[in-house]
Amino acid sequence: MKIETKIAHFSSPLYLESGRILEPYEIAYETYGELNADKSNVILICHALSGSHHAAGTYEGERKAGWWDGLIGDGKTIDTSRYFVICTNVISSCFGSTGPMSPNYPSEDPYRLKFPVVTIKDMTRAQMQLLSSLGIYHLRAIVGGSMGGMQALQFAVDYPNLADDIISLAATYATRPWTIGFNKVAVEAIRRDPRFKHGNYSKGDFEEEGLDGLAIGRIAGHISYLSPDSMDEKFGRNYVNNDGLFELFGRYEVERYMEYNTNNFSRIFDPLSYLYIVKAINTFNLSRGYDSLHDAISRIKASVHLISFSSDYLFFPSEMEHIAKMMERNGQKHTYIEVESTYGHDAFLVELDKFKDTIKEVLKN
Repeated sequence: MKIETKIAHFSSPLYLESGRILEPYEIAYETYGELNADKSNVILICHALSGSHHAAGTYEGERKAGWWDGLIGDGKTIDTSRYFVICTNVISSCFGSTGPMSPNYPSEDPYRLKFPVVTIKDMTRAQMQLLSSLGIYHLRAIVGGSMGGMQALQFAVDYPNLADDIISLAATYATRPWTIGFNKVAVEAIRRDPRFKHGNYSKGDFEEEGLDGLAIGRIAGHISYLSPDSMDEKFGRNYVNNDGLFELFGRYEVERYMEYNTNNFSRIFDPLSYLYIVKAINTFNLSRGYDSLHDAISRIKASVHLISFSSDYLFFPSEMEHIAKMMERNGQKHTYIEVESTYGHDAFLVELDKFKDTIKEVLKN
């Protein structure tokens, strides 16, 4: 599989939903496979909160493959011997695209909290600029899960003629209070951490020790990505061997797992980017800018394929089903499946065997 990683530079302004302007800006992106002569084989992949443009394959010297490597590659579900696949890093993230720790032109100082609030609609608008710069004006499909699924749906509404198929997994039409409440734990834990310094920290401050506030907030997020059944199955009530049962800070295996994963995460992910992306997720609402959700959904011309997961407690299956019922009443092309899973929200990243044939069938047709 041919992999190329690039950064696109834009000097023209990006007009944001808030009324503010981002200028100049950069978008990091990765491509897989070869673009055919008439540019009809393009699939756009959209990532979730903590994801990046590195969706598949491995870099030289790297052991961990891209976050959807099981789905994307030569001969795989999204077959890079047939399709030219693009995955971009969303603006406001910390993996190469312009974000809060990028230089606030013409100064060399980072934006920090002067960075504008970015929405899902802004993320898709920036990606449209990238596609246009590559001379790509039509897509075979757009695929994404969680926040990536939100982007896929936003593309379907705002750019009705862009793609043949939209495949949205584990997403919603508008973020509900339950999810915003989970996100609030992370937001407050970061803000109240003294080392966060109200956003005035320096690059590299957390590379060695991480930021405790982000680690704590990520624990709350991680719980919301799993399910009670998956945690029972993975950990049971097993206790860490070297910890005493009657030690106050002795740990169950689930506690050690949370510590390990969240501490590592807080070393590699920028806390300001986390705050900005969580804000984008919280403010997501497909109906904003239109008279109603029905009005927004009615704009869609692509075939929309909605995939939910029965144990998803972050974006419940009923939320995806609501979109499907609305499209059914409108006579719009769509499919909807609820995948039986005990894994929770993260099933879209882990249990690929349960839905990859569905995606393969959509692309085949």
